[in-house]
Amino acid sequence: MSSPEPPTEPRAPDDPTWSTQPTYSNLGEIRAHLLPSKACRLRTPGSLSTNPQPLPPPLPKKILTRTQSLPTRRTLHPSSIQVQPPRRPFLGSHSVDKSQAAVGPACLPAELTFGLADAPLGLSLRDLHSPEAVHTALAARQLQGLRTIYARLRARLMGGHPGPCHPGHSFRLLDSSPCAESGDALYYRVVRAHEDAWHILVAKVPKPGADVPHPWGLELQASLSPHFNLQGLCGLVPEGTLPGAPWRGAVALAAEVPERTVAQWLAEACTQPPEEFVWAVALLLLQLSAALKFLEAWGAALVELRPENLLLVAPRGCATTGPPRLLLTDFGRVCLQPPGPPGSPGPHAPQLGSLLRALLSLAAPSTTPLAAGLELLAAQLTRLRPSASRTRGALQALLWGPGPELRGRGAPLGPWLRALGPWLRVRRGLLVLRLAERAAGGEAPSLEDWLCCEYLAEATESSMGQALALLWD
Repeated sequence: MSSPEPPTEPRAPDDPTWSTQPTYSNLGEIRAHLLPSKACRLRTPGSLSTNPQPLPPPLPKKILTRTQSLPTRRTLHPSSIQVQPPRRPFLGSHSVDKSQAAVGPACLPAELTFGLADAPLGLSLRDLHSPEAVHTALAARQLQGLRTIYARLRARLMGGHPGPCHPGHSFRLLDSSPCAESGDALYYRVVRAHEDAWHILVAKVPKPGADVPHPWGLELQASLSPHFNLQGLCGLVPEGTLPGAPWRGAVALAAEVPERTVAQWLAEACTQPPEEFVWAVALLLLQLSAALKFLEAWGAALVELRPENLLLVAPRGCATTGPPRLLLTDFGRVCLQPPGPPGSPGPHAPQLGSLLRALLSLAAPSTTPLAAGLELLAAQLTRLRPSASRTRGALQALLWGPGPELRGRGAPLGPWLRALGPWLRVRRGLLVLRLAERAAGGEAPSLEDWLCCEYLAEATESSMGQALALLWD
């Protein structure tokens, strides 16, 4: 005889009916259904079961959260609907709730939350429909990024400064012969050590028979904070500290180890192609004008500007193939020159004009726009005598623009000056892109990159207008 079917639980009226077993169900109950059926009789209340292995009671059904996504045939009543708080959007996602799916102009939020990736933009949804607002925000971010790159490159170029000397420092002479020779001094490499720290410095030894330096100039050099194009002093090597030193008395210590002078560099660089030589001359004069600008701000001026007293050193943390770093060292020939009112003649303009003409005469004539601009600047230095700050701005414009082609022939001055702002924003964006491409390729920045960052990070429409007026008006 056939065995009766195992007892089943009555179905609730609201339970869904399935044609097949649902995917998510009680596994214990399914296992009980798979057991082989045995002969048994129906139990009555009060009677004992004769089945030696009764069926286990059904396990309680687990309520899985995922089963809520299964379709249901129940009709929801208003009383059975549970009110749930609105879901929070995912951070960094552009998806919104269903209540925000249809957004019209009347219900746009005042601020659009982009999440972590877009929140720093500082733009509202209303600003995104305005090209002017978007361009303004991008220009501000480009300028901020350019200033950050400039500050990091400056920290790399100026990093590792040894600082002043202390009584606990010890010194040792590295070479008995000088590493460089300028017009008024010899430079010897010296190691300064203190506990576990050591630095390679240079001892600046005056040449026999050289002019006695002006005490005010030496005091000014010792009091200057580290400047990129001015030689800074770290202290003195006391007399008797180095018994085998080829000099007598105490000598000054400088932080940067020179390689050669500008006069020695000219003897080798003048054999380069004219275009490369002219570009290198412009970069050296740009650094020299930065040093002279600092002196003029302090009320000082050089009595004589000589290439043999301009040292060249390798910049730190930069590509070795780039231009060298220039150092102005001749503080013994510095005189007091109080700064005049704005627009007053610069004390170094005639010397810069003579130096520029002398440098350009060493190479073959060049027809590049930069060479023509340098020739024009040399004439303006003699005729107008601009300050070192204005000369520096003119050199920056010759190197990286804007050039006279932006103005056009016969164009009035007003539209030309109004075009400087858009040009500056475009140039900043292109420079940031170029630096990013080179960094992605593993290429180290050069000194020229840092000088260009300095120009575009500090330039304004007014400063560029004054520089271009000096060149082309």
